[in-house]
Amino acid sequence: MAIAPSMPGEIDPSPGTVYIVGAGPGDPELLTMKAHRLLAAADVVLFADSLIPPPVLQMVRSDAEVIPTASKTLEEIVALLVDRARSHAIIVRLHSGDPCLYSAVYEQMRAIAQVGIPFEVIPGISAFQAAAAHLKTELTVPGLVQTLILTRISGRTQVPDGEDLAALAAHRASLCLYLSARHVAQAQAQLLQHYPPETPVAICFRLGWADEQVHVTLLADMAAVTQRHNLTRTTLYVISPALAATDRHDEEKWRSRLYNAEHERLFRESASG
Repeated sequence: MAIAPSMPGEIDPSPGTVYIVGAGPGDPELLTMKAHRLLAAADVVLFADSLIPPPVLQMVRSDAEVIPTASKTLEEIVALLVDRARSHAIIVRLHSGDPCLYSAVYEQMRAIAQVGIPFEVIPGISAFQAAAAHLKTELTVPGLVQTLILTRISGRTQVPDGEDLAALAAHRASLCLYLSARHVAQAQAQLLQHYPPETPVAICFRLGWADEQVHVTLLADMAAVTQRHNLTRTTLYVISPALAATDRHDEEKWRSRLYNAEHERLFRESASG
């Protein structure tokens, strides 16, 4: 396939290279331009079919080899990547969300690097960003909350010592909880050790998919709402005082200094001179 010449800053797909690409949460229009370009150029696409909806693959060439990986082991996936790279194919390893978060990509990168296969990583939109956009909110509201925590509760994969959910909840930051729907009652109990029961929670199921669900409730009801809708996987929880900011009357308190007329900065003098 002929590939159009690159503009400055554009990626130029190279045969024999593995491109680890973030597919975003599910909406094909949230793919980056680099992801679109690579998918259109790819000879081989290995994708996490349990986490990526078919429309994300709509720009893949009809003659490309498309390999689902949900049922494969790490060793099987790496063997495919190495074999196709040594055959000088352009390879896309497509992961949901962003590859830097809960994507099990670290061990894949190490394995292919150890045998000399070049790779590049292309970031994608993560579910927490799609959730904030859907909710039409900012998760770092001045004067209210300025810290964002991305975490999960211990399950079959344990979190390291010092990262247990109750300890992180003590910060009362905007907290985005991944991979925890099966343990939601336990998660709620740990969060309630520090967040007030009336703290708003957004329960976001399969954001960007055709069957997405978003339920905004109180922390006290987080487990009950999850169980009522039978949400057991691909669910993100956003726990944040910022979700209630639009319901408050003292909005001036949470106004950023960036665009305040009295705030002098590099590109603008203050109105008071």
